[in-house]
Amino acid sequence: MCEHVDATVTALATREADLLILDLNGFEHLNNLTGLGPLIRGRAGARVLLLCAYEHSAWLPELMAYGPFDYRLCPMLDHELQHAVRQALAESDDPGAVAQRHLLDKEKEVRDLLAVQRSLQRALAGIDVVSVMASKICLALCNFPGVRHTALLHMKARGDLQLVAQEARNHLDLARLLRRGDRLLQSPLRDFFPPLMAASRGEMVLLDAPEKAGDPELAMALHDRNVRMVLALPLRAEAGGPEMGAVCLMFDRHIAFSREQFACFASMAQFISYALCMSELRHQNDALSGQLAQISTVDAATGAANRRAGEDALDNEIRRARRYGLPLAVLSLGVGSFDSTNDLYGSAVGEGALRKIVEMVAGSLRTSDTLARMRGDEFLIVATHTTCNDALRLAEKLRAAISDADLPLAGHGHGATVSVSLGVAQVGPEEVGASVLTRLDTALHRAKRAGRNCIELAQL
Repeated sequence: MCEHVDATVTALATREADLLILDLNGFEHLNNLTGLGPLIRGRAGARVLLLCAYEHSAWLPELMAYGPFDYRLCPMLDHELQHAVRQALAESDDPGAVAQRHLLDKEKEVRDLLAVQRSLQRALAGIDVVSVMASKICLALCNFPGVRHTALLHMKARGDLQLVAQEARNHLDLARLLRRGDRLLQSPLRDFFPPLMAASRGEMVLLDAPEKAGDPELAMALHDRNVRMVLALPLRAEAGGPEMGAVCLMFDRHIAFSREQFACFASMAQFISYALCMSELRHQNDALSGQLAQISTVDAATGAANRRAGEDALDNEIRRARRYGLPLAVLSLGVGSFDSTNDLYGSAVGEGALRKIVEMVAGSLRTSDTLARMRGDEFLIVATHTTCNDALRLAEKLRAAISDADLPLAGHGHGATVSVSLGVAQVGPEEVGASVLTRLDTALHRAKRAGRNCIELAQL
């Protein structure tokens, strides 16, 4: 019995030990065990049994880099520890058979790891939304032998850990077990359940017996679903980066993981983290692209489409009307006294009046119609499936509504009436957009010269 690493090194130098038992219980940080790695390396393959608390199971793969050892997760009952020691000390009658069995076990281990890696690669082949990708990931991880349930927990804004996907081969519903699907870090099982521990602490957690977690209700629920072991790995895009969540695998059997298996699971968690990052970046890029598209097609002052979007809409509707033999009409609307309103009250008041007019006009149009600001006080209306007579009736409706409207002038305490002039044109069978706009512009100028609140029909 030795109290610290230095004393152990001294003792091993004076006498041979068939089995070295390293008890890490009581230590909170692996840094407190300086010299433990060289001690394992110094055994040169001789038997080592390492006892480690399950909440510090992340230490196991780090120490495996120094050499092979058997391990047991604590807490353990006395008879379990005695059995582990007897098993570690047991001599094999046929070392060759042991070596052959070890080689076969390694081959199977490699095949299993390659199979689940290929499944995961197929799941991550395309960048989907997080929920779809998470479902594919959980399904792929179920290909590992003994896995009966997989789950992916994703950290949303402000630390909201959510269950985004799960795949069950044992009818276990994790949301029901945790009694919630979001804000999981507020669950009372935060300090007991491995995936919640992994997500909050940012390190791997291996629980090889549900009862070791210290929560009888949780242990009973897992045992009822034939869960004998739980492995949870944190998700983060880069070392030392913020936790993105956790991936959890539940097994129906006990498996003594090797260094290669731990490394493979860690790599898979890293791939999953990258995939989640790419999915989120794509979502953000799509949102930004949508915003840019709106900025490039919307007039910021009024909310109507801008000139370019209006001309594009006209060209598209002309092609569609020609293809299907549908009528198409366009209207041009000019607001009277807009410049004098700007001069008298300022541009802010003038733009406010235009916004109000745009709201009124848009409210009278169908969803298939387009309203675009062409220049200053002039607007274009592309009216689909509309004949010339219907367009004239629409123009009269708009003229009457705007002339009767009381438009508030902000900060002046009184209203102002606004007059409009309108031009109406029916698109000819072989006409192009530029020709229609020219005729429409001529009609609008005739309406303006004729006086306030006039409507003119553009001639072919």
